[in-house]
Amino acid sequence: MRIMGIDYGSKRIGIAMSDELFLTAQGFDTILNRTSAESIEAIKRLVMENAVKEVVVGLPISMNGTHSQKTKEVAEFTEELSRALSVPVRNIDERLTTVQAERALLDGDMSRGKRRQLRDKIAAQFILQSYLDSQRKG
Repeated sequence: MRIMGIDYGSKRIGIAMSDELFLTAQGFDTILNRTSAESIEAIKRLVMENAVKEVVVGLPISMNGTHSQKTKEVAEFTEELSRALSVPVRNIDERLTTVQAERALLDGDMSRGKRRQLRDKIAAQFILQSYLDSQRKG
């Protein structure tokens, strides 16, 4: 059993998976977000293939705690995903995860093109790791 982390973007959706002990998150895949239905079907397939027991989706809340149009879009996607899956789907605050991902990739001295390919997957990894860490503390 694993937990899946998702960084939702209008062009790409980053996917991360936990290890089987729920200790660490690893970047797993990036899905091109052509249509909501196609993306949900691809996620559904990954959930089944990887024995996922729970899905966490990063919710982009602004630094001052307000919700934007993007927040609403992600919340709607999460609801749609929740209806399509037979496992729990929840949102978690994803503030700064994309910034952390970009910084990690810059520290790795990667080219701009390579960073663009990996950014969403790495952001999903930060989202999932944050969730896993919070579960151990609770």
